[in-house]
Amino acid sequence: MRFTASVTIGAPAARVFAWHARDGAFERLVPPWESLKIIERRGGIEDGARTVLEMRAGPVPVRWTAVHRDYIAGEQFRDEQRGGPFAHWVHTHRVTARSPGVSVLDDDIDYMPPLGPLGALADPIFVRPRLERTFRYRHAMTKADIEFHERYPTRPLRIAITGGSGLIGRHLVPFLTTAGHQVIRLARGGSATDAGTANWEPTTGAIDREKLDGLDAVVHLAGANIAGQRWSDAWKREIRDSRVGPTGRLCAALAALPSPPRVLVSSSAIGYYGDRGSDVLTEASAPGTGFLSDVGVEWEEATAPAAQAGIRVVLARTGIVLTPAGGALQQMLLPFRLGAGGPLGPGTQYQSWIGIDDMLGAIVHAIHTEAITGPMNATAPEPVPQREFARTLGRVLHRPALVPAPAFALRLMLGEMADPLLLASARVLPERLVQTGFVFRHPAVEGCLRHLLGQP
Repeated sequence: MRFTASVTIGAPAARVFAWHARDGAFERLVPPWESLKIIERRGGIEDGARTVLEMRAGPVPVRWTAVHRDYIAGEQFRDEQRGGPFAHWVHTHRVTARSPGVSVLDDDIDYMPPLGPLGALADPIFVRPRLERTFRYRHAMTKADIEFHERYPTRPLRIAITGGSGLIGRHLVPFLTTAGHQVIRLARGGSATDAGTANWEPTTGAIDREKLDGLDAVVHLAGANIAGQRWSDAWKREIRDSRVGPTGRLCAALAALPSPPRVLVSSSAIGYYGDRGSDVLTEASAPGTGFLSDVGVEWEEATAPAAQAGIRVVLARTGIVLTPAGGALQQMLLPFRLGAGGPLGPGTQYQSWIGIDDMLGAIVHAIHTEAITGPMNATAPEPVPQREFARTLGRVLHRPALVPAPAFALRLMLGEMADPLLLASARVLPERLVQTGFVFRHPAVEGCLRHLLGQP
């Protein structure tokens, strides 16, 4: 059997091919609804390279071993299944130039489902629809990623990241490496010999100065998960202490480097604004009141040593980051799929959100845009009342969204954090991003959810 799909990309063929050859391309192409992970990888896409994946057929884990062959630099590579769920699978990836600055990516798959004639009968019901859904997502991602990076032409940058294993960080790394940038992960116990990691001790400020000297940018994402557990006095201290102190020590260390980075994008959050009802909030709005607002103010103030050293500091006040691979959306999916979803509390509170890919794009835009200094709201331009978000998610999943979660029940279940995380209202607009020409992939919540969940 044969499956084909193609997409036109506004970039030269050489750049499209190079994107596929770089570290992180596979991670960018895996749909977030798929349970798929790399078990082993040898090489890239050249002949003889080998990748072993683990996927799921329902609850059953299945190994898939693919070996690359028929590599033609700048034009083609092919992977063949040597072990896995299909009776036969050969996937050819081909890039051709259509005109100057425009190219076409063709995917051509020869395959045979398992179970012989029975598998062939099941193909139009199970296999082909899954392939169509997967490649619709893959091509949308390939086109959007490459065309995004074409808007920011630059030499390869050296960028250090803290919090690289967190929700944003683990997506940001492949987004940067596929663009040709070098990423250095800052973490406890970073290797002195591995060029991709560097030691950073958040509690003491100790840092690998040699690897960080002369960086182009630092993206600081580290901090304890605010919703990681029910709030107690000890956990609230951890939330604050994992942000304020480490940020101050990191900024002091960067300021002391012989050649400091030219820009620091430091994570903040829209919790800075507190519960503000239907008030429209921009970067010029004052902080609110309450625990998260107080933490936000201290967190941002801790970047002062970097700013005083002449480093351009961007404070990314991040909204609710949407991806089924983690965070709030992942937690909402099961009840909604069971038909038990609905609005949280009154449902009138504004939910300021951003799709994961626009979050990554906003960070890169901030790195490249000299006009952005200080606060930058990392939210989509169309915040929605929570009731509307719930209805939209239900519609995308073809489920009702009629089962509300009353405020008192949320407070009983979650305690103190229910109000600031689920019931507070913040209608936050990304004024700084819009003013500096940032182009959102998904400005409206329905389009974002349909893309992330593979629901056209």
